[in-house]
Amino acid sequence: MKSNLATETIKRGEFLRSLGLSTGALMAFYCMGTGLTACSKSDSSDPAPTPTPAAGVTGNADASKGAISFTVDLTNSNYSKLKTSGQYAIIGSLIVAKAKSGSFIALSKTCTHEGTEVKYRAAQDDIYCDNHGSEYSLTGAVDVGPATKPLTQYKTSLSADGNTLTVTA
Repeated sequence: MKSNLATETIKRGEFLRSLGLSTGALMAFYCMGTGLTACSKSDSSDPAPTPTPAAGVTGNADASKGAISFTVDLTNSNYSKLKTSGQYAIIGSLIVAKAKSGSFIALSKTCTHEGTEVKYRAAQDDIYCDNHGSEYSLTGAVDVGPATKPLTQYKTSLSADGNTLTVTA
C-alpha cells in the first residue's frame, strides 16, 4: 500500500501511544517536575542569598507594609558579603546587590512574569529568574522575556565610611 505523507495526520494521543507512553506515564513525568516541563536551567554557580531580613537591617524592607526605607549594616556578618562586588542578598521585598562596577542596586525581588524570586548573576552582571528564564538589567528593565514589566528600582546610598547602605523608594 502506497501512502501519501502530505495528507496523513495522526492525533497526539495516537502518536504518544505509538511511542509506548501512556497518559499516566506522561502525568508522572509532569508531576515529578522532570526536564520535560522545565523552561530554564538553574545557574548554581551564583552565591545563595542571605535570609531575610536578618539582624543588621533597620527600617521597613517590606513593600506590603508601606514605603521602602531601610539601612543595612555592612559590618554585620549577615550582610558583610555585600562589600564584595558580585554578591547579593534578599532583604524583605528586595534584592540588593553589589554589581561588577562596585555600585549598589536595589530592585523588587519578584519576577513580574509569575512571581518567582529573582537572583543576581555575577558572571552576567544581571538579574535572572530561574523559573522561566526572564533576564533583567541592573535598572530592572526586561532584557529577555517572558516577563514584560520591569522590576521596581529603589535608590541606594552608601555612607562615607562604606559601612551603611541606605535603600529608599
